[in-house]
Amino acid sequence: MFKEKILLITGGTGSFGNAVLRRFLHTDIKEIRIFSRDEKKQDDMRKVYNNSKLKFYIGDVRDKNSITDAMRGVNYVFHAAALKQVPSCEFFPMQAVQTNVLGTENVLNTAINAEVERVICLSTDKAAYPINAMGISKAMMEKVAIAKARTLSEGNTTICVTRYGNVMASRGSVIPLFIDQIKHDIPLTLTDPKMTRFMMSLDQAVELVLFAFTHGNNGDLFIQKSPASTVENLAVALKNMLGKPEHEIGVIGTRHGEKLYEALMTKEESAKSIDMGGYFRIPADNRDLNYGKYFKDGEKILTEAEEYHSHNTHRLDEKEMRNMLIGLHEIQGELREFGVK
Repeated sequence: MFKEKILLITGGTGSFGNAVLRRFLHTDIKEIRIFSRDEKKQDDMRKVYNNSKLKFYIGDVRDKNSITDAMRGVNYVFHAAALKQVPSCEFFPMQAVQTNVLGTENVLNTAINAEVERVICLSTDKAAYPINAMGISKAMMEKVAIAKARTLSEGNTTICVTRYGNVMASRGSVIPLFIDQIKHDIPLTLTDPKMTRFMMSLDQAVELVLFAFTHGNNGDLFIQKSPASTVENLAVALKNMLGKPEHEIGVIGTRHGEKLYEALMTKEESAKSIDMGGYFRIPADNRDLNYGKYFKDGEKILTEAEEYHSHNTHRLDEKEMRNMLIGLHEIQGELREFGVK
């Protein structure tokens, strides 16, 4: 499906964009466009990949004009641009709204006007039952995408959403932090040892997007079935793997805006989800503004549904956690420093 096609990745200098490039750059795709604000990261990528298929566009999803320039002739869009850090979004919630909500609308409107075939919007488990500004803004991003998809007829742009949990070793995540703390003999900073998070690699995040790309109808939300781990299990597995079993662990307490566990699929979504093997597909709610359908027609299945969260999925043991860590492309250099093969 990507042969001789042009793919645009918003926020493409991030971890997800680099994973897509590793997957696609040497295939028969025609062109990959990286759209982002950071000229330094773009220049770094240009030197690392040194490939004529790779094109760079400076711009911001908040600026519709800059997106318009990058969108011309594009067939597919992976929308990954977002403010993702929980603390910064808590302090600057309107900035999260500007990028995650209004920026998404700019991307979608521009894609529709440019007659792009498919747009996949990337979301997060923090959008399910959100308690912090980042999660709330991403939940609104999902609503904007699904509402926009509802207005499109078959044969026009197809808009889908993917929602995923903790992407291991991505920029700003806890694994690079733990490795750095071990390297500099600083105690590992655990919030709550019993806190659980879904675990998936960047390559699995790309697989989820490609699954949505291949199987999605307008307004669909896709979730990958993922295992989970406690933060303590992750820390212990990492210490033992790096040959530092005695490295100190310090418990600092749960930070503002954090949950004990994350949900990937709410109870309400579970009631209408379709099991597709390794993935759940949640079709869009296509009820119109006939409010009688909201107030008069109940659903018994909703009463019996159960949410899908990191406390009730498969729990990784230390060996399984180690196997996942060893397979992470992003930390291979650090693992070699510690003699891990």
